[in-house]
Amino acid sequence: MMKAARPGKSVSQVFAEARAAYSRNGYPDEWQLHHQGGAVGYQPREYIATPECAETVLANQAFAWNPSVRGTKSEDTMLVREQGFELLTAPSPAWPAVVIEEGGEPIPRADILVR
Repeated sequence: MMKAARPGKSVSQVFAEARAAYSRNGYPDEWQLHHQGGAVGYQPREYIATPECAETVLANQAFAWNPSVRGTKSEDTMLVREQGFELLTAPSPAWPAVVIEEGGEPIPRADILVR
């Protein structure tokens, strides 16, 4: 969802890409169990992304995405830029992290803390 949210793209298109990712990863219906996030600002969500969302992604707009599957949830806030995105909730150096690669771009992700 972070990579899909680009200026000028409809939020419903971003949502469609998220649904496709759920299916590719073996969880075709999990998107229905929790909202996937949306634009943030003065409210926790200015609007929630849905398959029918008529909003358009704007440059310098913040989004908080929270894809989830049963028992897990990933939530991050990012700022859409003209040339990509800025992850505002990057993992702290004190927290374990993994780096995933999406479309050739590394994205740091918080890992599970095991004590």
